[in-house]
Amino acid sequence: MASTQVLESQDIRSLGSNLELLAQQVVEGFIVGLHRSPFHGFSVEFAEHRLYNVGESTRNMDWKVYGRTDKLFVKRFEEETNLRCQIVVDASSTMYYPWEEKNPDKYKYYNKFCFAAQSAAVLMNALRSQRDAFGLTLFDDEIRVHTRPKSSTANYRLLLTNLAQRIENPQLNRTTNLAACLHEIAESIHRRSMVIIFTDVMEQPDKAEEIFSALQHLRYAKHEVVLFHVTDKSKELDFEFENRPYVFVDMENGEQVKLQPNQVKEFYTKQVNAFTEQLKMRCLQYRIDFVEADINSGFKPILQTWIAKRAKMG
Repeated sequence: MASTQVLESQDIRSLGSNLELLAQQVVEGFIVGLHRSPFHGFSVEFAEHRLYNVGESTRNMDWKVYGRTDKLFVKRFEEETNLRCQIVVDASSTMYYPWEEKNPDKYKYYNKFCFAAQSAAVLMNALRSQRDAFGLTLFDDEIRVHTRPKSSTANYRLLLTNLAQRIENPQLNRTTNLAACLHEIAESIHRRSMVIIFTDVMEQPDKAEEIFSALQHLRYAKHEVVLFHVTDKSKELDFEFENRPYVFVDMENGEQVKLQPNQVKEFYTKQVNAFTEQLKMRCLQYRIDFVEADINSGFKPILQTWIAKRAKMG
């Protein structure tokens, strides 16, 4: 049960920008969980650990995992897989929801961007354990950070630093240009790669076709693509607010509107659900993995998706 608690607990998210510790704890918990779950069959794909067999050498024993789980695991070292992964994180202002202007620190470690950054760190830790190469792209209305995939520890720590800086220093009043940035990324990656995207897809409906075209561009370039749709589901998709007056603020331009949620809930949820279904269908059409990533649902769905995709790519 301990591993599941690590993956789902809000307490682990309170580590905030201490990404190296968070990623290590989540990935170790996931490895242990593989031996107790329906995903046991995938564990052979996760090269770093296997159960210890009585009588074999203890030279590669992982004592840290033993201390946490009371189970004996041995580190496995395999050949380089040469898998390359580009992790793409939307850093536009809407990703910092939930946000409270009068108390900016209240949701600092519980907003969409922090969840996406923590998830990216978790995946980097898992990729690193596989000796896979990984790079990072951060974007809003343009690409702000773009590093090419490497498998070194120095690269891992540099990318964690980039993510931590964005967690600690929210970029407000920044619009997004998802389509243009995805086109640019597709042009910049010259070898077949896994491309993992974390975004809330908060574009205007009239830009939907541009987004679909950019996603198709990534697949046309032969990349394996996973789109994590990052949301605060209860609020942003289901619009579950108390029926009292609220002031809703556009995080990209600061515009405000005062209303009672029940006045617009039916119309809002209908529009949002229609766009989300359209996005899902296009991803299915282009053979892109579309995964709902509710910030309140923990890291388990992120790692399960990654390990299944990695097994597929070999």
